[in-house]
Order: sequence, then C-alpha cells, then structure tokens
Amino acid sequence: MTTERSATVLAGLPELLPELTELYVDLHRSPELSFAEYETARKLAARLSAAGYEVHTGIGGTGVLGVLRNGPGPVVLLRADIDALPVEERTGLEYASTVRVADESAGGREVPVMHACGHDMHATWLTGAARLLAEQRQQWSGTVLAVFQPGEEVGDGAVAMVRDGVLERAPTPEVVLGQHVVPGPAGWVLTRPGVLMAATDALRVVLHGRGGHGSRPETTVDPAVLAASVVLKLQTIVSREIAATEQAVVTVGSMQVGTAHNIIADHATLEVNVRTFDEQIRDRVLAAIRRIVDGEAAAAGAPRQPEITEIARFPVTTNDEAATAELATVFRDHFGAERAVPAPMVTGSEDFGELGRAAGAPSVFWLVGGLDAGQVTEAAAAGRFEQDVPSNHSALFAPVLDPTLRTGVETLVVAALHWLGAPAVG
Repeated sequence: MTTERSATVLAGLPELLPELTELYVDLHRSPELSFAEYETARKLAARLSAAGYEVHTGIGGTGVLGVLRNGPGPVVLLRADIDALPVEERTGLEYASTVRVADESAGGREVPVMHACGHDMHATWLTGAARLLAEQRQQWSGTVLAVFQPGEEVGDGAVAMVRDGVLERAPTPEVVLGQHVVPGPAGWVLTRPGVLMAATDALRVVLHGRGGHGSRPETTVDPAVLAASVVLKLQTIVSREIAATEQAVVTVGSMQVGTAHNIIADHATLEVNVRTFDEQIRDRVLAAIRRIVDGEAAAAGAPRQPEITEIARFPVTTNDEAATAELATVFRDHFGAERAVPAPMVTGSEDFGELGRAAGAPSVFWLVGGLDAGQVTEAAAAGRFEQDVPSNHSALFAPVLDPTLRTGVETLVVAALHWLGAPAVG
C-alpha cells in the first residue's frame, strides 16, 4: 500500500524538477553563513506558504517550521539544514558562488561563502518533498513538519530551535527524519542503524609565553616553540592512548603566533578538533588534551596557566535501530538493493540528533550519494578515492544535479509515507 501511495505522490516529481533545479541554483549562488540565512529562510518559507503550510519563521534566529495538518494520524518531522561555509568556491560551475561577506564570528573579517557541504541540496530536497506531500494529501493522513534549520555548521542550530520552542508550535513528532549528501555515487541511499556519525569537540587553546626580541630568546618563554611541542604531543593521543580497536581523531586545524620575524610573541592560539564515537573515549581524549597542554606549558616555564575553551560541540549521531531497519527495507523496496546499501560510520558530525532527543522520538539520519558514479567508481578502483573525489567542505565539492536532486526528494517522500497514516476511507 505504501509503495502505491509513494508512486502516486512521486508522479508529480518530473514536472517539479525544473523548478527545484532553479531553486537549487539560486541557493547555491547565494549562500549565507550560520545564523545569517535571512534570504535563504525567506525563500524557503515563501515556498512552504504557497504549498499550504502553516509557517513559523525566526525560530532560533533564522529557522523555519512548516506545519501541514491533514487529519488524524502520525506526526512526521522532516529536517534540512540551510547554512553555508566560509570557503572560496573553485568548482568552475556556471552558478558558482562569488559571495563575500563580513563574518561576525571572525571579528568582522571579510570571507568568501560557499555551500561546500551541500545544505543547498538538502533545502531543495525538503522543499520538493513538502510540495509533493501537500499536493497529494488524499494519499495520507497525519501531520508533516518541515524544519529548515540554521547554524548546523557551528553545532548550535538544532539546540537554538529547540530552545526557541520549535517543538511547542506543532504536535510532537513520532519520528524525526533527515539526510545528507555525501561524495558517493549519485543515486545511492545509505543507511546504518546505531552510531552513524561522530561526536565533535572543537577547542580553542591559548598558550601564554613571555615575549621579547627575536635576538634574545633567553629572556623569553617562546610560545611558538611551546605551541609546536603541544601540536606534536597531541598527535600521540590517538597513536599511544587509544586502542587500535577504538576510534578517535585529533586535529590541530589552526595555529596563530607572532606578528613579525624578529619579535617573540607573548601568546599562541591553537584550535583543536576532536572526533569520537564513544562517550568514554571522548572523555579520555579531552582529558589527555588538558593534561598535555598543561604539562607542556609547565615544562616550558609558561608564566600563566593555558586557557582551553569550547568553540563547538556536536553529539554522536545515533540512529534508532528498529526505525532504521524499517527504513532500510523501505528504501530497498523502492530503489533496489543495488542503490539502497549499508553506510559506513562517518567521522563527520551533525547536530540533527538534538531534535529527536528533545522530542523523545526515534530519529533516523541517512546519506545520499551526490557525485558522478563513474568518477567515484573509477577513483575507488584505482585506490585514489581520497585524492580524486572532492569531499564535503572542499572548495571543489559540487553534487551533480541528476540524479541527486530527484533521489533526495524521493527518499524524504518515501520515508515520510512509511510513517504517515493511510488516507481516510470516505
């Protein structure tokens, strides 16, 4: 029955694709940074309103909620994120972003902006699915909640929407669903029960030294040397403190020290990124970072204790086991076993799970391939996947529109209909 309903609802997709392509190109050309997605939110809210949704805007800053009530039945929440990244696009696309803005989080410094993680695709997918479900209300009963979430890239967007009452403006969802485009073959749909994506802890470390003239280092405590020692020592956490059967990643992504070649600075700043899949390992890694930073500072004779502050924190993305198993079967029935495949664990992170936790509902997050299948297959066969296939956050990352756009709309429609009620018989 669900298969027949899906086919009926999706029958309008071919006619809708040109409009969705136009929306995607517009969003890609006009990216906005986290919590500054004002125009993006306005465009998406207008489309929800035109489709007949009750629309709430400004939730958690720039979040949008669309509510479509269609009689008694289950409540299904569909989520897409909408923010972009401070990346300068190098895809060469005719619709590539040339946007540059003052980034308030970077002290007002001008930065390039790009949808380097595919959130423009996510927003377009949800817009298409919401429209098709609204146009075919006779095929289902219940309530659809369409959530366009800001600020995913900084880890605060889902929590901001929850704190601002997104779940109090509509019936409580019985399931929370979301998806992400990834550098896999376009048209593939990948699911995984249990842990899917890693937790992230982003830290800023300030190391204090004693500055002076570059010609007289003996009168100083050089924070550049201290920072170098800390960076090298941090790399031993995974290699020497985490078992080979366990997983963690520790990356120093930024190191800033000094202003001139002949000046020894008085401090250095590091930004550290940690990825883990297990809370005990997470605690162990964070404790090791603190121990190493404090120890190296003491060994260097630093005049002040180092400062470690949290920049961002993402939870582990854990899929409900039973709901994911159901959905994997639904996807295999719809797409075929050659396209609906198991997903690996991913060291990237998401704040999607906060919505399900706040609602007390099972949540399922899955992945949709978005790159040319031939390119991906050829690179993998040659053992050059990492070198030749652009990943999310790359300046070269650009999903192919066909069949990526169509597939992502289909997944949301098929998944929603699996939980929505059957139409009332009149």
